[in-house]
Amino acid sequence: MDLSDLIEPKAIVPALKANSKKQLLQLLAEKAASVTGLPEREIFDTILQRERLGSTGVGNGIAIPHGKLPGIERITGVFARLETPVDFEAIDDQPVDLIFLLLAPEGAGADHLKALSRIARVLRDADTMAKIRGTKDAAAIHSFLAETPASNAA
Repeated sequence: MDLSDLIEPKAIVPALKANSKKQLLQLLAEKAASVTGLPEREIFDTILQRERLGSTGVGNGIAIPHGKLPGIERITGVFARLETPVDFEAIDDQPVDLIFLLLAPEGAGADHLKALSRIARVLRDADTMAKIRGTKDAAAIHSFLAETPASNAA
């Protein structure tokens, strides 16, 4: 599974401005609503509910908020690079500047977990993260995410 299957270039926000975790999640829900056609409030409530179980800040400035939604047809991602990192209550207590929001159909099961695993592998690739942090170009970010081979990101 390549990340290019999960995220379209229009679902990338290369220089997002947010002052808090809540505002960040609201902005991601807004972008996801424009990509999926689903109600922004429904998306926001779903990812906020998941965050209440425990932060999806995975460390190294990265967060992978996610949730399952009725009405979404396929697993879909939204990626944002923040202009200024925000506190996300991450496991390493570091602020977050790269966010990959993953939304899946309610019955996605194993595919949802495979997608999360793939995202985590790509976002662990130090070269890819350095390239993404060094650009504000959405097309470049999309290609960096899509081109990271699974073997390098393992």
